[in-house]
Amino acid sequence: MKRTSKTVIGVILACIVFVGALILVSRLLRPKYHDTLIEGHLAGEYYRETISHDVLFVGDCEVFSNFSPVTLFDEYGITSYIRGSAQQLVWQSYYLLEDALKTETPKVVVYNVLALKYGVPQSEAYNRITLDGMRWGSAKVGAIRASMTEDEDFMSYAFPLLRYHDRILSLTEEDWRYWLNDGAPVSFKGYLMRTEVRPATETPVPPVLKDKHLPKESMEWLSRMAALCEEKGIALVLIKSPSIEPYWYPEWDADVEAFAKSHGLRYDNMIAENGEIGIDMQTDTCDMGQHLNVYGAEKLSRWFGAVLKEEYGLTDHRGEAPYEADYAALSERYEQEKLRLRSEDN
Repeated sequence: MKRTSKTVIGVILACIVFVGALILVSRLLRPKYHDTLIEGHLAGEYYRETISHDVLFVGDCEVFSNFSPVTLFDEYGITSYIRGSAQQLVWQSYYLLEDALKTETPKVVVYNVLALKYGVPQSEAYNRITLDGMRWGSAKVGAIRASMTEDEDFMSYAFPLLRYHDRILSLTEEDWRYWLNDGAPVSFKGYLMRTEVRPATETPVPPVLKDKHLPKESMEWLSRMAALCEEKGIALVLIKSPSIEPYWYPEWDADVEAFAKSHGLRYDNMIAENGEIGIDMQTDTCDMGQHLNVYGAEKLSRWFGAVLKEEYGLTDHRGEAPYEADYAALSERYEQEKLRLRSEDN
């Protein structure tokens, strides 16, 4: 009997050691997204938050490049976070939101509509940027299953070693530095700052649309997002950020307008509102009109913060603990980063 017990204990300990070793090796081999391709760091940074947020943004690079949570707090006392990632597909936005709602209930969710043009999974590389940093749970499982391309399989997400084993021959200093820790944040509550000024020199000529409507699959996911927000008593706001590329077709805009009207939602096409916002694509873009630099993001945040404040009566949290302490530290780091990036630009 004693020998049997010792055998069982030995097997259990061996399993624990094996699983621990598997986790450690997986952490070493997975991409770190800290010093290079930092967009991949965004999904995981959300879990460091210690305060709640009245506004959550979800969507692609047109949210994490174009809105400044620091400005929203400094100007209006609005607490916010951007759960954005590169080419974040609408079903990924849905599951990132579902994941966030397990721990907080914002008053407003803002969704950028550009990715509605994609009705099917697109790319493993972009999938990984969004999904690898999500915490494990039903939302991540759902996001993986909805996002996988034909060449992907679920097990490679569950056990990253299966996907990244070949990186053992090309490990970098970044891999070793962030093997056992994720390092300092690369964003400001999901916002990635850029200070370069690269003016838009010409308006792109858009390709001819094969189908003049947004895919029904993506609109179905948008309907699920609207239902989730309604169930939780959250106001869903649809936006199109003020980029000039990729091109936002009038037909797509009409589809979103019709959806918003039928669901009683606010929709802001900020391309059409550029003049009112004060965005100048000669000074406020970092890449010729695709994304805003920090100067444009601050302008857009001031304008949109006023909209959110007026339309949804958001509380001004300035002067309240722990919000004030949290944002004071963030604002200091924000200003330091702006100065550092400006010096690199010159």
